[in-house]
Amino acid sequence: MQTRRRPSASPESFEEFQATALYCGRCKSAQPVRERLLLVLPDGELREYVCSVCGSSVGSRKLSGPPPPLVVAS
Repeated sequence: MQTRRRPSASPESFEEFQATALYCGRCKSAQPVRERLLLVLPDGELREYVCSVCGSSVGSRKLSGPPPPLVVAS
């Protein structure tokens, strides 16, 4: 009997996750979430997860790396 091996996931395939549903304390269950930009920092961005049902904050994450270039319209 021959067994097949699954190809191992490469490390770069799991560098970044984005939540689609998180537990909401106000709704008392897992709910879909929206991600919004909270703060632009010199070393990245701070983003907040907001419950799509009640609008309360359910978490946050920090994205490392240079922030996107600032575009100023005149």
